[in-house]
Amino acid sequence: MLKRITVVVLLLIAVTGHAQEGTVSPYSFYGIGTLKFKGTAENRAMGGISIYSDSIHMNIQNPAGVAGLRLVNYTAGISHKYETIKTEAESQKASTTSIDYLALGIPMGKFGASFGLIPYTAVGYNLMTEDAGISTTYTGRGGVNKAFFALAYQITPEFSIGVDANYNFGNIENTAERREEDIQYGTEEYNKSDLLGFNFNIGAQYKTNVSERLSLFASATYTPETNLTSENSRTISSFLVLPSGSTTPIDEREIQVPDTEFTFPSQYTLGLGLGEEKKWFVGGEYTNVTTSNLRNRSFDIDFVTFTDASKVRVGGFYIPNYNSIGNYWNRVVYRGGVRFEDTGISVNGEGINEFGISFGVGLPVGRLFSNINIGFEVGRRGTTDFGLVQENFFNTFIGLSLNDRWFEKRYYD
Repeated sequence: MLKRITVVVLLLIAVTGHAQEGTVSPYSFYGIGTLKFKGTAENRAMGGISIYSDSIHMNIQNPAGVAGLRLVNYTAGISHKYETIKTEAESQKASTTSIDYLALGIPMGKFGASFGLIPYTAVGYNLMTEDAGISTTYTGRGGVNKAFFALAYQITPEFSIGVDANYNFGNIENTAERREEDIQYGTEEYNKSDLLGFNFNIGAQYKTNVSERLSLFASATYTPETNLTSENSRTISSFLVLPSGSTTPIDEREIQVPDTEFTFPSQYTLGLGLGEEKKWFVGGEYTNVTTSNLRNRSFDIDFVTFTDASKVRVGGFYIPNYNSIGNYWNRVVYRGGVRFEDTGISVNGEGINEFGISFGVGLPVGRLFSNINIGFEVGRRGTTDFGLVQENFFNTFIGLSLNDRWFEKRYYD
């Protein structure tokens, strides 16, 4: 069924019912879907960099960052994406809302621990091709999530290491419905993959003073390659097309397909930055992901190949006056960044690239340095050249970073 798909998408249908998947990208058809950003709203507003860690914000990109926490930190984030998806012939608009992360970080002296839940990939598309009176509608939904536990240790005041273990789980459903003009019957193929497995990530962070006021920051993370188990199933059915356009099933039968091992790609990230404590910071990161080992779960697509993906991110923040009492806006954290990504997907030999420009603010609330982080990102994925699809998007994201003290000694009751 899915041996060949016409590259020129003649009709893209906006999918507002896939909010839980967090994407309406036709590129989520490939592999295990589009990769979700693994990080907080603070990181995302700075182009996605994870170099900087402090004592009051969670760093869920680099497990070594949790060693620097001095307060118990609760963090959660949500985002809304508005997209214009277009080809050379037409365009459609769509929007999605999704929960991005939930996590808790606990300081334990030189140790730090965190655990939580984040999405890893998202699948959510609804597209149609037409050729010689035959129309095929492709729909997909689902994705893979991560439940993680991280442990870090501060070896010296300047150097920390950490590791996180991830349990990956989720399912992906793909449906292809085929109808032919002036024929009353149609066929449908339904594929489902239940994915599960473990992987881990190791990280390190280093900070040193290069002058009386300036500090140098360096970070590194590495995720080894591992395999996810994909339990696959397939159903083929036929249906009767009613005059109203709705359908009535006629028969259905299950097709035996083998379970497979799905490669979870290895990746590494290197980062370097410079800044003044509680004043400003600027840094850059490079990430390489071996997505060349990816393939589709239970079917092959001839004209799509996977290459190694790469990401370049640059960003930073500025605080006018961290200790200001009379002027609230002087204590606000102003963030900004830019990113460039090669997604690792090649369609008919053309690579699919993505870029984004982001900015945001961190608004202090209450005591114990809690804050609300609000950010925006504008960007683009893909191109309308060569019969492909371009996505122009605008993201709005909000994150809560709430701090508390546990196990505090009380001298007065």
